[in-house]
Amino acid sequence: MGIAQGTAETVGAHRSLGARLARILDRQDVLAYALLTPTLLFLGAFVGYPFVFGVWLSLSDRVVGQPGAFVGIANFVENWNSAIYRQTVGNTLLYTAVATSLRFICGMALALLLNCDFRFKRFARAALLFPWIVPTALSTLAWTWIFDDRYGILNWLIVNWGIAKRGPLWLGDPTLAMVAVIAVTVWRGIPFFGITILAALQSVPDELYDAAAVDGANHLRRFWHVTLPWIMPLVSVVLLLNIIWTFSEFQVVRVLTGGGPTNSTHLFSTLAYQVGMGAGRIGVGASIALSMFPVLAIVVVVVLIQLSRRQ
Repeated sequence: MGIAQGTAETVGAHRSLGARLARILDRQDVLAYALLTPTLLFLGAFVGYPFVFGVWLSLSDRVVGQPGAFVGIANFVENWNSAIYRQTVGNTLLYTAVATSLRFICGMALALLLNCDFRFKRFARAALLFPWIVPTALSTLAWTWIFDDRYGILNWLIVNWGIAKRGPLWLGDPTLAMVAVIAVTVWRGIPFFGITILAALQSVPDELYDAAAVDGANHLRRFWHVTLPWIMPLVSVVLLLNIIWTFSEFQVVRVLTGGGPTNSTHLFSTLAYQVGMGAGRIGVGASIALSMFPVLAIVVVVVLIQLSRRQ
């Protein structure tokens, strides 16, 4: 009898607890936090902790094999006093600005072209994704062969078409090396712009174009006053993502030029890798990598403010 009574009390307690938990989860704010908790824990473990640890490394004199000590902003001061670092700042800003602009222009042109009706349109849209699908390191190795001054196909065409008796040192000249890096980056990034802008173009209502045509607007005015304002929110997000990816680019530069010649193509990521992993100065390398964060944070804030104003 006592056992039965105890079992009934246990079952009743479990039911009471389950009912109480159900009432708590019925509250939307509690349910929202419960659903977000796994995501927050994941972000904290794989994003938050590495970022905080990176900040700590940037404020220390850590080297390979030694724990290091706190040095404050000494690493950042050392970076700014370095001519290579200041050159890297200019390289990164130039590289990001030119590559992003060319990606946007070429991607917009391709999206407008693929939005028209023509034969093999689906095949052309699929072919546009090829540069994006191929792994970055693999495609960049192919470009390394293309830009080779002795055996590359680019110089072979220049010589055989009579443009010059000898092709230039694409990866040996500081200016041409940056041109080559930007060209490969643009080639890889055009599909992302083209496909996303194409999706935005197909969402524009035909009624807006019909109304603009009735008002006498030509193709250019319809694009400027109808198409562009409609797709601008998506284009702003695409530009934001592209700036972040381009600003922190590593693979293309590392495989194609390694930051050379004479540090002319070093970006923040490649210089941080060379100093932190190559030279073993982990603290200084972390401070170079962390230099990207303020610029990217400002870009994100500006774009988000513009998006909120448009909405």
